[in-house]
Amino acid sequence: MRHTRAHTANRRSHHALKAQTLATCECGAVRVSHRACASCGRYRGRVVVDVAKKATAKVARKAKKEAATKK
Repeated sequence: MRHTRAHTANRRSHHALKAQTLATCECGAVRVSHRACASCGRYRGRVVVDVAKKATAKVARKAKKEAATKK
């Protein structure tokens, strides 16, 4: 059954996107609420992500990938 434009618009009125709520971390960086900080790895006062370890792993993966492509 065909819907009129008004009924289609009424249905789509709930499809709007909402802006994410931003919070300020202890380190001063802006982060998304209820998420760990990307720059320091803290959430609610404790370290939950080891950012330094992730960075070294990323460099190692990149070096390994470059070495594989040179062969």
